[in-house]
Amino acid sequence: MRVAAPLSVRARHLRFPRTPVGRLVPVIVGVALAGSALTGCDPPPHSVPVITGLSFPSGFFVTPDNTKIWYSERFNGEIHRRNLQTNNDVVVFTVPNVVTAGEQGLLGVALHPNYPASPYLYAYATRQVGGVARNQVLKITISNGVGVASQVIFDASAGSFHNGGRIHFGPDGMLYIVVGENTVPANAQDLSATNKAGKIHRITPDGAVPADNPIAGNTIWAYGIRNSFGFGFDPTNDQLWANDNGPECNDEVDRIVKGGNYAWGPHETCSGPLAAPDNTNQDGPLPQRKPKHFYASTIGITGLGFCSSCGAGSLVEGALLISSYNNGQIHRLTLNAGRTGVVGDDLLFDHTSNVLALETRAGQPVYFSDPSAIYRLEI
Repeated sequence: MRVAAPLSVRARHLRFPRTPVGRLVPVIVGVALAGSALTGCDPPPHSVPVITGLSFPSGFFVTPDNTKIWYSERFNGEIHRRNLQTNNDVVVFTVPNVVTAGEQGLLGVALHPNYPASPYLYAYATRQVGGVARNQVLKITISNGVGVASQVIFDASAGSFHNGGRIHFGPDGMLYIVVGENTVPANAQDLSATNKAGKIHRITPDGAVPADNPIAGNTIWAYGIRNSFGFGFDPTNDQLWANDNGPECNDEVDRIVKGGNYAWGPHETCSGPLAAPDNTNQDGPLPQRKPKHFYASTIGITGLGFCSSCGAGSLVEGALLISSYNNGQIHRLTLNAGRTGVVGDDLLFDHTSNVLALETRAGQPVYFSDPSAIYRLEI
């Protein structure tokens, strides 16, 4: 396995381009723990294209039986279902009125955990509503394999950038949604029910506020979030982990707790007097939750998942995997015995293009996407 030579630091923000692009230059990575390339891999990890010719598949998931991939294309609003055995591809639903300025678009998809008994598909998209861009989650009714109706069950403000977009059902059966702070850092510390920017939210499959959310009548599960593109649940203990992207510093991997403040806000700075990562995590009430792992120079983390019987043996079993947009890498993060912190960081795979998303499910291979395809990672 090779490690890409560090070249130059990229610009201040991770920016999704309007059209697919080639590999960006790698960045100098400063981490809380020194990273290294995995050794003794024979054969080395490699990728296998599964679906090609796509238009920015920033959201996708694999069915529990590993026979179908449902994926969304950011720019055209289409949600497809690909049969991995027959290669049959069906347009399930086209989200109307999708807008795609900056980092907007159709960004995330999820399937009801009791599908098909509960025949619902969920989509996170930036849409034009009354002449204004809004980030919305749609609940789509599926009949005979295609969407026949939809309703908005979650609505939030949108910016040209920092819209988040990851949605995922938790082991508790609730739908989790991450919304970026729309480039307004103060949004991340505003806990009013109407300001949903800069938070992770938790709602029922019908869009209601669960009775055990940390703030009564409020969808907020955690706050102080800047610009997250990925999260996942540790299958060994159901613990939620998420990434967050900093400005020109401090891309994070966070262990998310109920009601936690991850401290992004208007006092952020990549300079002193506070040392990293406190400099970008210093707003709001105590305790201010700090990342379990961070990259001092931005890599643009876009995906996060756990390997649980993912066909890789002891090499990555139980590992937390993250992918990055700026350098196209997938890293293996080793957790401590209590699975509460990160004790190791290794480069697992160096892709030839920007990685948009990474998905894992217990007992299945690792999948990831780039601007034009979805791949299976062979380890």
